[in-house]
Amino acid sequence: MTRRQKAILKRRIFLSFCSVVLIAAIVLFSFIIGSAIKNNGDTSNSSTESKPEPVIPDSYATVVSIGDIMCHSTQYNGAKTADGYDFSHFFKELSPYFKSADLAVGNLELTFGGKESGAWRGFPTFNTPDELANAIKDSGIGLLMTANNHTYDTGFFGMKRTLDVVRNLGIETNGSRKSLDEPRYIVKDLNGIKVGMVSFTYETTSATQTRKYLNGLLLSEEAAPLVNSFSHGKIDAFYADAQEIINSMKNDGAEYITFYMHWGDEYRRTQNTWQKTIAQKLSNMGVNMIIGSHPHVVEPMEMVYSEDGQTETVCVYSVGNAVSNQRRSLMQTNAPKGHTEDGLMVSYKLKKDGKTGAVSLVDFEAIPTWVDRYLENGKHKYTIYPMENLETAKTKYPHIANKLNESYERTKAIMGDGLTECQTVIGCEVTFPKPEQTEQTETVAN
Repeated sequence: MTRRQKAILKRRIFLSFCSVVLIAAIVLFSFIIGSAIKNNGDTSNSSTESKPEPVIPDSYATVVSIGDIMCHSTQYNGAKTADGYDFSHFFKELSPYFKSADLAVGNLELTFGGKESGAWRGFPTFNTPDELANAIKDSGIGLLMTANNHTYDTGFFGMKRTLDVVRNLGIETNGSRKSLDEPRYIVKDLNGIKVGMVSFTYETTSATQTRKYLNGLLLSEEAAPLVNSFSHGKIDAFYADAQEIINSMKNDGAEYITFYMHWGDEYRRTQNTWQKTIAQKLSNMGVNMIIGSHPHVVEPMEMVYSEDGQTETVCVYSVGNAVSNQRRSLMQTNAPKGHTEDGLMVSYKLKKDGKTGAVSLVDFEAIPTWVDRYLENGKHKYTIYPMENLETAKTKYPHIANKLNESYERTKAIMGDGLTECQTVIGCEVTFPKPEQTEQTETVAN
C-alpha cells in the first residue's frame, strides 16, 4: 500500500469516527432537550393549574319537641290489657313527625319507679307502668328531658330506675343523672351539626332553705346535685351554673344551644316576670332557643334579643301538655276553656353552610296539637292529634273536626303574634298570619 493510499484510509477512518461521535452527540442533545421540555411542561402545569377545591354541600338537621308526657290513673287504667299495658294509641298520629326528624324530644313528667316503689299512681306523685317507655321508644322519640317537678316522685330509687328503663331502650336522657360522672348536658351531632341541649327545672324551695325540694319532696343529699335545677331565691347561682354549662358545650363543639326550661305558673296562659327575666339573661349568654314547659297550657312565644346584639333567641314560654287526663270537664277551676287539652309540637330546622361552616336557624314551626279522650271497649283511650294544616286535619279526622277547630283557634290566639315575628325574622313561611293576612300565607325572603 502506497503512502497516498494509507493517508486516504486514515482520513476515512477519522471521518467515520467523527460521524459516529456527531450522531451520538445529536442523540444525547435531543434527549436532554426533550427531558427539559417535558419537565418544564410539568412544572408549568403544577404552577398554573390548581386542583379545584372540593365542594362541601350544605347540611341540615331538624329537631322536633313536644311538651309534658303525663300519665294519670285514668290513662294507665285505659291502657290495661290482659297481660300488661298498651300505650301505643298516645303517639300514633305524631309518630310520623318524630321518625322523619333527625331528633325528637319529649318532657317526661312522671317516673318509672316500678312495683318496688308501690302501686301505680297518677297525680300528685306519678309512678307509671314501664310499658309507656316502650310506646315512647316505638313512636320515634330519641331524647327525654327528665328535669321537672315530678323527677323525684318515687324517691332516689325511682329517679335512677326511670333513667335505667328509658336508657335500656336506647332513649337518651338529660336533666337528671345517676352519678356525678355523667355530663349535665348533651351535645348531639345531627348530620354534622352539633346541637347543645340541657334541661332545668325550678325548685320548690325558698331563699332561706339550704336543701333542695321538688314537688314539695326533700331530695336526699346524694340525689340533690344530680338534678339540674334552679331556685328563684338564688337566681345568680343559676346564671353562673348556666354560663359554665354553655362554656362547656362550646368547648365540646356545640354550634347551636337549646335550653329546656321547666318554669312558670301552672294554668297561666301568659309568661310571668321570672320567665321573661331568665329568658333575657340566657339570650345574653348566647342561648339560641328556649323551650318551656310546666304550666300545662300553651303560653306565648317571642324573639328575645341579647343586649350586645349578637344573639337572636327564639323563646317558647310553654308548649303545654303533650298528653294527660287534664280534661276541660275536670279543670273547671284552673282551665275551664280546655287549654290543658292543647299543646304544641315545635319543629325547627338548622342549616350548616358548606363553605363557611356557619350554623343558622332556617325554619321554625309551632304545630298545634289536641288530645282526644275516647271510649274503646269500655276503656278511655288517648290520642294526640296534630294540626299542621287545620283544614287538612279536619278532613282527615272528621269525627273530631269541631274539637280540632276550637283547639287550633285557642292556640293561635296565644301564639299568633310571636310566631309571626319569629318566622318573619328567620325568613320562612308564616303559618299563623295576622288577621289581615288570613286569606293567604306569606313567604318572607331572607
